[in-house]
Amino acid sequence: MTTPSRRADILLDGTGQEHRFNGPATGDERRLLVDFLAAQRATLELKCTGLEAELSQRSAAPSTLSLLGLLRHLADVERRWFRHVLAGQDAPPRFSSPDDPDGDFAGAVPDPLVIAAAWEAWRAEVAFAEAFVRDAPHLDLEGQDSWRGAVSLRWVLIHMVEEYARHNGHADLLRERIDGVIGL
Repeated sequence: MTTPSRRADILLDGTGQEHRFNGPATGDERRLLVDFLAAQRATLELKCTGLEAELSQRSAAPSTLSLLGLLRHLADVERRWFRHVLAGQDAPPRFSSPDDPDGDFAGAVPDPLVIAAAWEAWRAEVAFAEAFVRDAPHLDLEGQDSWRGAVSLRWVLIHMVEEYARHNGHADLLRERIDGVIGL
């Protein structure tokens, strides 16, 4: 596979087809939301693929923004909305805390154990979220959030698509800065 040289080609694979965003464009609301979120998650994973220590490379001083920080941040976001808010679990963030609110980004250092822990956490939180959504009786299922009050599963799914899409824009720029790769 060759790396696309034009931004217009960034979503295409070698056959000219998009491989992440190929779910249905009509039909059941849950399926559409789940497919959109899965595509956004896959985009983040692709942006981080093939990198190890480079995952912690910062965007530009004094920012702490990095691909590893995004991975850690999104693990905490998944955990917050699905485990804590919707499932009602006592599930504090893994990478940040009241004493270190930016720990998800500040703690994203080029240590193989830190990197492995971030991948493990993100995959575990995504798996929990996928199972939770699959088993939920309906999209109107509600949880209580200290910030928004009552939120529905529908709202959380839409918010998660937005959260990933915004951060995937950051990931596009970070990856291009690291090795010039566009089109993942």
